[in-house]
Amino acid sequence: MFKRLLKHPGTQAMLASVVGRYLAFALRTTRWTLHGEEHLAPYLTQPAIAAFWHERLPLMPALWLHARGAMRAHVLVSRHRDGRFIGDIMRRFGVGVVHGSSRRNGIERGGAAGMRSMLGVLQAGDHVVITPDGPRGPRREAAPGVARLAAVSGVPVLPCAAQTTQRRVLPSWDRMVLPLPWGRGALVCLPAIAVGRDEWEAALPAIASSLTEAAALADRLCAT
Repeated sequence: MFKRLLKHPGTQAMLASVVGRYLAFALRTTRWTLHGEEHLAPYLTQPAIAAFWHERLPLMPALWLHARGAMRAHVLVSRHRDGRFIGDIMRRFGVGVVHGSSRRNGIERGGAAGMRSMLGVLQAGDHVVITPDGPRGPRREAAPGVARLAAVSGVPVLPCAAQTTQRRVLPSWDRMVLPLPWGRGALVCLPAIAVGRDEWEAALPAIASSLTEAAALADRLCAT
C-alpha cells in the first residue's frame, strides 16, 4: 500500500513541492561564486546546450538563479515517473521541460520527438539542459544524444558543474549531491564545445571529459 501511495500522482506532486521548496531554500542561502563567467556570458543572449552530470542536478538551478532570467532553459527528462518528478521540481525554478526517451536521456532510444522538441527550443533562442548520463546511468558515461543534438542544431555544448561545501552525497546510482543550507558554492562553466554536423561521434569523448573536468574543478573549489 505504501509503495502504491508513493506512486500516486498526488503524492508525487506533493513530494515535488516539498523538495522544490527545500532546494530553493538551500540554494538561496548558499554563497555562490561563478568560475568561467567569460564562457557563460556569450550564451546569455544566444542558445547553448548546457550539459552536466546527473549527480549535480539538484545544484544546477543556482545557475539559472545567477543568470537572473537571462537564460530561458528547458531540461530534457525521461517519460519515466522519476523523470516527471524531476521535471516538476525544475519547473519551480522557471525551467521548462522537454520529454525524451522513456528509458534514458540518451535520445537515441526512441527519442525522435524529444529531439524535434529540443531543436525547436534551440531555434527559438532558448537553452536546452541535458544530463547525458541520466536518468539511470551508467554514471558519468555520456549517451550520444548530447553530441547528436549539437551536431544537428549547430549549437555548442556548454560544460557546467556545481558544488557546495555543505552537502550530503546520496546512496544513489549517480551519488547525487544534495545541497545543505548556508554553505559556500561554486558554479563552473568551461569553454563551449562546437560539434560539426558529421563529427558528433568524435566529439562525444571530449564532451564527457569536459563535464568531468568541470565537476572536478567545482569539487576543488569547495574542498576547503
